[in-house]
Amino acid sequence: MRGIKSNGPVEIAPSILAADFTRLGEQIAELKAAGCQLLHIDVMDGHFVPNLTIGLPVVRSLRRATDLALDCHLMISEPDRYVEAFAEAGADMISVHQEAAPHLDRTLAAIRAAGARAGVALNPATPVVLLSEVLPQVDYVLVMSVNPGFAGQQFLPGALAKLRQLADWRADRRLHFCLEVDGGIGVETIGEAVRAGADLVVVATSIFHAPNPRQSFEQLRQLAWSAVAEKV
Repeated sequence: MRGIKSNGPVEIAPSILAADFTRLGEQIAELKAAGCQLLHIDVMDGHFVPNLTIGLPVVRSLRRATDLALDCHLMISEPDRYVEAFAEAGADMISVHQEAAPHLDRTLAAIRAAGARAGVALNPATPVVLLSEVLPQVDYVLVMSVNPGFAGQQFLPGALAKLRQLADWRADRRLHFCLEVDGGIGVETIGEAVRAGADLVVVATSIFHAPNPRQSFEQLRQLAWSAVAEKV
């Protein structure tokens, strides 16, 4: 399984869904210089979610353009048909939706067999109890704090209870999965998410729509690390 570096207690994963694709290479280089370790890639099929975004060719191009880890979030129907292809294209992490994977155990095993870290994502209306049986098999759980499909939505506070519940289960069962959160994250919400248990925080517009994406990334990382210190 490909290794993913870490510079601190919480990682910020910029989501290129909000990036300026005419300057994508430049923006990625700036974020890497600031210490960014991974990029979040939102793959949408226009069916499972009401938007159509990035596919395999972009992932292949990103893999050639950067050595940062690629965190691919498959918001697609029938993810089993594509997990191996995304791993071959260069994805280091692949998450599928519980709502889209009827044989989740098998799907997670296929992701790991392809050499990527296996994650499962939950929509806001999906209860965490549905993951109870597969938690020993996941490398990370992605809690959606917006309804998936578009960047720039407002953070849904119900995600905090999910993060806390998953963090409690992780501790009680002595498991080691990572907790990721995605949606509506900015300077006002990142601390709450980290204090609730998030280890990996996806940020889109608050980085790429800021006047200086690198400075925004650094500010958010500092806020996240400060929130970790408050938990101790």
